[in-house]
Amino acid sequence: MADEKTYHMAPKEFQRYGKAVIDWISSYQARVESFPVLSQVEPGQIRSTLPPDPPKSGEPFEALLADVEKLILPGITHWQSPNFFAFFPGNVSGPSILGELLSAGLGVQGMLWATSPAATELESHVLDWLASMLGLPAHFLSSGSGGGVIQDTASSASLCALLAARERATGYETNRRGCDGSLTAYTSTQAHSSVLKAIKIAGIGEDNLRLVEVDENFALRPQALAESIERDKQVGKTPCFVCATVGTTSSEAIDPVAEIGRICREHGVWLHVDAAMCGVAAMCPEFRYIQRGIELADSYCFNAHKWMFTNFDCDCFYVADRAALIRTLSVSPEYLRNRATESGAVIDYRDWQIPLGRRFRALKLWFVIRHYGVEGLQYHIRRHVEVAQDLAARVQKDERFELAAPAPLNLVCFRHRGGDSANEILLDRLNRSGKIYLTHTKLAGQFTLRFCAGQTHTELRHVERAWRLIQHEASALGNSAVSP
Repeated sequence: MADEKTYHMAPKEFQRYGKAVIDWISSYQARVESFPVLSQVEPGQIRSTLPPDPPKSGEPFEALLADVEKLILPGITHWQSPNFFAFFPGNVSGPSILGELLSAGLGVQGMLWATSPAATELESHVLDWLASMLGLPAHFLSSGSGGGVIQDTASSASLCALLAARERATGYETNRRGCDGSLTAYTSTQAHSSVLKAIKIAGIGEDNLRLVEVDENFALRPQALAESIERDKQVGKTPCFVCATVGTTSSEAIDPVAEIGRICREHGVWLHVDAAMCGVAAMCPEFRYIQRGIELADSYCFNAHKWMFTNFDCDCFYVADRAALIRTLSVSPEYLRNRATESGAVIDYRDWQIPLGRRFRALKLWFVIRHYGVEGLQYHIRRHVEVAQDLAARVQKDERFELAAPAPLNLVCFRHRGGDSANEILLDRLNRSGKIYLTHTKLAGQFTLRFCAGQTHTELRHVERAWRLIQHEASALGNSAVSP
C-alpha cells in the first residue's frame, strides 16, 4: 500500500526551513536600522495585499518567507530599531529568541508540576535568581512564605494582586458571594491604565477606585493617600488595595514606596508595587534606591520583556504570601488531580494566574541570564541610563526646550516652549520622517514628548543623531511659524 500524504513538514524540511528563518531574522536585525521606524502604511493597506480566501492546497515554505518580506515587513513598526524611542523598550536578544524557539519546539503546557516538572522548577529557580539580582526581600523567595511566577504582563500581575487583596479583605468570602460595593482601592493619577481595568474585572467598580493626587514630580502624595483611606473608613468602606508605581508610564515618576507601605500596614491594606519597566534598573546597586521600602509590599512585579533583553511576554510577579494568592485563584476539578499535587510538595503555577494553561517562558529568561550574566545586564542598563542623561543635558542647554519632569533613569520628558500646537507638529514631523519614533503624554495638562532609551542596540550615536533631527525640525518649526 502506498504511503499516504501526511501534510506534515518532514524533519529534514523543518531543519532546512528552520535555518532559513534564523538566517532571515539575522538579516533583519542587521538591516533594521535602514527601515522607517514607524510603519508608513495606511489603515487597511496590509489586508488589501492578502488573498481573500485561504489556499486549498499547501504552499511551499519559500513562498511564505518571501511574503513576510514583501507583505508583512512594510506593516511593521520596528521596535528593535536603535532609533525606536517610543512608549517603552521592548528589547529582545539572540539568547531570548533561541530560548523562545526551544520552548515552542518542546511545546510544553506547564499548568501543573506534573505536566512538565522542569518547566515549573526552572521557573521557581530563575525567579529566585532574579529576586537576588534585584535585592528583593527574602520573603519573596520560593524558600520563604512567598515566591515568584511569570505572568504574561504587568496588567495580569496587577489583577492577580488585586484579587488576592479583595479576598484577604473579605475573609475569602467575595469569591463565593460576589462584591457588595464596600471595597475601595487606591493608586495615583499617574498610574497605568491597567489598574483601572483590573478594578473593573475584579468587580470592585470604577467608582471605588481613588486616584490620589501627585506632587510636583508626579509621584503619589502619601498624605493624600492616608486622608483618602481615612475618609472611606469613616463612611463604612473597606480599603483593600493600593498600587504604588516605580516608574510611571508617562514620566517615570517613582512613588515613595516606604511611606506608602507604612500607611498600608497601619490600615491592613494590600500594597502592590508596579515596577514594570524600571524594576530592571535595580540590578545595578546605584539604582536600587528606586525600591526603597519594598520590604513592606505584599506583591511586586517588573517586566523582563521591557528592558531585560527578553522577548514579550515575560512579567516577573512576586508575592510575600503565596498562600493568599493560591487560595484566591485555585480551582481543582477532578481531571487535574494528581499524586504530586496532593502531596503538597510541588508548586502548580496554574493557581498563581488567571488562565489554566501556561507556556514555558522560564527557558528564554534562563538563557538571557546565563548568556549576559549579571555584569552584562548591568553594563547595558547603565549605558541606556547614561545616553538618556546625555539627552536630558542637551535639552536643558537648548533655550527652545524644557524638561517637563525629572529624568531619573532612561526616560526624558521634554517639550518645545512654543506650546501644545508646536509640540504636536514637531512630534508628527519627527515620526513621519521615519528616522526616529517618539510618543507623547500630557503632564500638568501640557503636551509633552517622551524619549525612552532602552533598545538592545541603542548607543550614544543614535541619541546624538536623534537630537540633531529634533533641533533641525525645531528650527524648521520656528521658520514656518508652526504651520504643519
